[in-house]
Amino acid sequence: MVKKTEEASIAIAEAVKNCEPDVVACYPITPSTHIAETLAKFYSDGEIKNFIATESEFASISAICGASAAGGRAFSTTSSQGLALMHEVVYAAAGMRLPVVMVVGNRALSAPLNIWCDHQDSIAERDSGWIQLYCESAQEGVDTAIQAFKIAESMMLPAMVCVDGFYLTHTVEPVDVPTVEEVRKFLPKFQPQVKLDPENPISMGEYALPTHYQGFREDVHKDVLASKGKIVEVHDEFEKMFGRGYGGLVEGYKSDDADYVFVGMGSVIGNAKEAVDELRAKGKKVGVVRIRSFRPFPEDEVRKMLEGKKHVAVFEKSYSMGSFAPVYADVINSLYSLKKKPMVSSFIGGLGGKDVTVKHAIDIFKMIRKREHMRVWV
Repeated sequence: MVKKTEEASIAIAEAVKNCEPDVVACYPITPSTHIAETLAKFYSDGEIKNFIATESEFASISAICGASAAGGRAFSTTSSQGLALMHEVVYAAAGMRLPVVMVVGNRALSAPLNIWCDHQDSIAERDSGWIQLYCESAQEGVDTAIQAFKIAESMMLPAMVCVDGFYLTHTVEPVDVPTVEEVRKFLPKFQPQVKLDPENPISMGEYALPTHYQGFREDVHKDVLASKGKIVEVHDEFEKMFGRGYGGLVEGYKSDDADYVFVGMGSVIGNAKEAVDELRAKGKKVGVVRIRSFRPFPEDEVRKMLEGKKHVAVFEKSYSMGSFAPVYADVINSLYSLKKKPMVSSFIGGLGGKDVTVKHAIDIFKMIRKREHMRVWV
């Protein structure tokens, strides 16, 4: 591994380059721009086989889907309105079982126009059939990008690596980037189960009558659920080889004996952990549960980690207009079978880059000690 102090976007681009993709296609958009720019430079320096500078994000995902269908390892990156523009092909990629990988630099959706971080862009694609992994740190973004190729290609499903815009994409800190030689030992050459071949012609993503369409969607759903095992397997293999682990599907922090637990995703977990440390020093039994895999959702693991707690605060940088917040709804569903359920409250914050500080996390812990159900915008 090569340890260096650099911007996370550049480190992630280096990790992707070391996975030796056959085709990279990008249309740069804030805050994932530096990933695309760095990969373009690698191509101009002869370090990447093919880089397509497209005219739109829709064209980017279309290009990598074509490359994947032809049997190549393919990658793109985007954010916000760019991911929204990809929406049609995001669904097609999953339905065609194309194991493309995309890093999303999470950013708010318009309107009003906003370039800062929340999770509305990727959460809006949660039902598409893509695996979604959310990262807490720059180092995890690097490591998860590499893991994502192995997971996607093993399951024949697309994978989305979500890193918080600016909070992670633009942070500069020491990171270890596995070398090409190290990645080759971890990530085998892509061997597609099916591919477009003029010598052996097949059809992909063709028309499906009502008698067949639902069966295809059911198959995708079952395999997304089955990918839980592969995510854990690949994570554990990576941890054994490189010495860094992130819990697989979920990660607990001082949560085993906690009465009050903060549940969340992404970079905000760092501040939540700081809050836990401060409150633990005062004798408070608090902890954190971080959801790393939002799709597939780790229902059994979440239930096990939250069973016996007094009150759970589900914090998220996303919402569902007119209904329950998305992560909160999934957590509630996970706990449904428990005879004695913890109180679970919903906290929404950090939208459009609004700061969520250690003090905010401490205040959330104070609120849930009241044992009252709450739905709060922080």
